[in-house]
Amino acid sequence: MVNELIRGIFSDALRVSLKDPAMAAFFARAAMAQKKAAAIRQKHEEQGLHVPPVMILSVTNICNLRCAGCYSRLVPREHKPEMDTARLTDVLRQASELGVSIVLVVGGEPLTRPDIFDVTRHFPDMIFTLFTNGTLIDEAVLQKFKEQRHVIPILSMEGHQNMTDLRRGAGVYDRLVNDMANLQRNGIFFGTSLTVTRQNYDTVTGESFVRRMREHGCRAFIYVEYNPVRPDTEDWVVTDEQRDEILAKMAAYRASQPGVYIGFPGDEKAFGGCLSSGRGFLHVSASGDVEPCPFAPYSDSSVLDMPLKDALNSRLFKALQEHRDQLMESNGGCALWKKPEWVKSLME
Repeated sequence: MVNELIRGIFSDALRVSLKDPAMAAFFARAAMAQKKAAAIRQKHEEQGLHVPPVMILSVTNICNLRCAGCYSRLVPREHKPEMDTARLTDVLRQASELGVSIVLVVGGEPLTRPDIFDVTRHFPDMIFTLFTNGTLIDEAVLQKFKEQRHVIPILSMEGHQNMTDLRRGAGVYDRLVNDMANLQRNGIFFGTSLTVTRQNYDTVTGESFVRRMREHGCRAFIYVEYNPVRPDTEDWVVTDEQRDEILAKMAAYRASQPGVYIGFPGDEKAFGGCLSSGRGFLHVSASGDVEPCPFAPYSDSSVLDMPLKDALNSRLFKALQEHRDQLMESNGGCALWKKPEWVKSLME
């Protein structure tokens, strides 16, 4: 079913790119590459190894902003050296050979590592969605995005200027609008990642906001429900009614305002709950720890100590997959985040 979701995403991307022959041709080739990767994963499945199609790769913990409620800064992790260019390249080589075909590049702020494009250029058949706050996109970075169409910038924001600047800092929204103009001018396919809270819900899911972002050139919308990693922010979490409505709104926008619309973790409901721990995706931290999810900094394996293939069969991953009934969505947020002691107990 996850493969069907991916096919749907690429079908939407192709449909919205038809007016740009070069971009349409790229997504057509990318769809074929995804099909080949799915066949590789199926062969591993038949041999007893489940390989997820998606990897979330944290390339750094460093960021030039201090956004309120940022999970990357607040999730407790042991301070370790970050993987260098060669190690990142090797991890992605292993992932590609296993059939992982989509990589979400996150941080911190990924663009604090200019070498990221030296890594991604080796894997033109993989799709990289690079989540960025946008403040480091200059002409040199724009040129890299033009040269590597398989690296898709995803600009993070919270809605209009007042909401975005309140969380990210004064002037960030204007910078993002300027980024969008430059990306559109250069013919670069890009999207936006919207952290959805109870307070900004009406704005970011509203038709007028979606239309305005599309006028700026945005063609992908990723709705990420806020996870209360910061104490006393539980009232930021969307309500049950809002959570259900997001899915209905995205379905309507696909028809009325063509584009790619993804909800997280909302879309997981169709797949029996949480897709972490290798069911649908895995997370590799900036230091190489193989984790169930960015919100769950628990690991019993590292790509520094073993091949990625072996890490996918770790005791923790197997235990979480066997107990997925414990990871159904409950009152918003991340089920793994809400059960830290239970997750830790699986590693004992």
